Amino acid sequence: MAHRHRLGAIYLGDARCLFRVWAPQAASVAVHLVTPNDRLLPLRRAGEYFHGLFTDIPPGSRYFYRFTDGRERPDPASRGQPEGVHGPSQVVDMTFPWTDQQWVGRPLREYVIYELHVGTFTPEGTFAAIIPHLPRLRELGITALELMPVAQFPGERNWGYDGVYPFAVHQAYGGAAGLQHLVNACHAHGLAVVLDVVYNHLGPEGNYFWEYGPYFTDQYQTPWGQAINYDQAYSEGVREFFLSNALAWLSDFHIDALRLDALHAVMDLSAQPFLGELATAVARLGERLGRRVYLIAESDQNDARLLQPRALGGYGLDGHWLEDFHHALHALLTGERGGYYQDFGTPAHLAAAYRQGFVYTGQYSPYRRRRHGSPAKDIAPYRFIAFSQNHDQVGNRPGGERLSQLTSLAAAKLAAAAVILSPFTPLLFMGEEYGETAPFLYFISHGDPDLAAAVRQGRAQALAASGCCQEAPDPQDPATWARSRLHLALAEQEPHQTLWRFYQEVLKIRSEMLADVDLGLSYPEVAGAGDSGVLLLHYGQEGREYALLLNFQPEAAEVALPPGPGPWQLRLNGAAAVWGGPDAVLPATVPGSTPISVPAQACLVYHRREKSAW
Repeated sequence: MAHRHRLGAIYLGDARCLFRVWAPQAASVAVHLVTPNDRLLPLRRAGEYFHGLFTDIPPGSRYFYRFTDGRERPDPASRGQPEGVHGPSQVVDMTFPWTDQQWVGRPLREYVIYELHVGTFTPEGTFAAIIPHLPRLRELGITALELMPVAQFPGERNWGYDGVYPFAVHQAYGGAAGLQHLVNACHAHGLAVVLDVVYNHLGPEGNYFWEYGPYFTDQYQTPWGQAINYDQAYSEGVREFFLSNALAWLSDFHIDALRLDALHAVMDLSAQPFLGELATAVARLGERLGRRVYLIAESDQNDARLLQPRALGGYGLDGHWLEDFHHALHALLTGERGGYYQDFGTPAHLAAAYRQGFVYTGQYSPYRRRRHGSPAKDIAPYRFIAFSQNHDQVGNRPGGERLSQLTSLAAAKLAAAAVILSPFTPLLFMGEEYGETAPFLYFISHGDPDLAAAVRQGRAQALAASGCCQEAPDPQDPATWARSRLHLALAEQEPHQTLWRFYQEVLKIRSEMLADVDLGLSYPEVAGAGDSGVLLLHYGQEGREYALLLNFQPEAAEVALPPGPGPWQLRLNGAAAVWGGPDAVLPATVPGSTPISVPAQACLVYHRREKSAW
């Protein structure tokens, strides 16, 4: 990456280090080298930046930036904060003995994403501790690992969305080298790596950014405080900071895709929005590196412009989390209707998601009390990321309950098939595949007691505003974090092992469908969204076809398979005894148009191929 987009302490080898910091309103800035020896190194001004190249600065050296009045602050673009968010920054040598030279990435259509939180996935809570589990994830059928944010946050325990040093990899997880080792190992196992990044706000503790320049604006507000300044005075430096950050993850760490958190809180009314500039820069970097790299949006606005090409007035992002699909599926499975679930709850809502991606495409939303969304049916469905669980949907419940605690084994299998055999790119949340029993709770470890108290109060108010009367565990209590750790050994016990095998089988069917019926390139035909509660998804064309039947009702229902020449073959019976079902017996071969009885809360898969297609 060119030095124009490099910020912070850039180690160049041979104990040489280039420092570059944006401080447009500062009279002077110097590097106070704390270790290995105490030195003050004045920086030269170049426009809105200060920079300097110095020798005798080995990796591991610690430093502050010193302002004219003597204030000393960590580097906003620090690569390491070994003493926490208030301590000195660290010079980090980003060179690494990569062995993934042949890795060019996976097509997004092949992604099966596994979202995890580094601190609770294993007892150790480190990058290194994840690596032994990679073969098991590949055996399951996972093709991409998504990490919740790893940028330096205060304390030892956090979801990661309170990060205050976007370039610094959290020290307790293993720092920069630990993340590089994990990515290298993932690529060796054929796994892409998605990293969750936060460009809509910065955490409050250890946030000295405002002392360097106008990183924030009072023009807008986010649910988490001041908005990032993307379109007001001095915004060019702010945009370069976050642009440089994105390119650093992709180049220094070989990350394959960035999941952009809460883009509805990225406020930018400029004629050339930051998101479009970011998409262009990332695409160019991918071309230069010879790798597939992607940007995946998370937004609750159902705004198709995020995915549309820039030539048509869009932002040109590659993928989009599909919240509507989750809400429609969750409401059907649980019967919950509070908060945003009041906009969902019928089979027709889920059918709409299968047919067009967004459920709300401009019609009135009772929850929002206004029209909501835009049409997106012209966007290939694989560009939407679908899930039945994720960190938000589980962790923002007061008790952090997973779907397996809210529903039955039958419903968990139904949800797995509904997500994995959808036309969308599936995402699993860690532990989902075997029915993890530990909750995933909201936790923090702020050093400022007043801030911790404010977060406690804010969390309670947010839950009350959503209509929830349940009290959540104290997020500052270490026990809250400890309760959220996975019990990975459960996957070897029943009924968890059966559920794991079921996920594996459904993922195997998805792999077959990718080859047979070009899954993800077009939307399926959807039938049966009436009172029966059974959805029938028909993929493919004559000669290569799949029929997915999903019964959300507590009783069996009769449904006719699509007509056509040749018989349908049973590929999966979710109600079979081998999958922990009631041992419902179904015909192995069914002529076209023949009605079949779909067991209660069960999924069935039939396929039909010409003999020449086998």
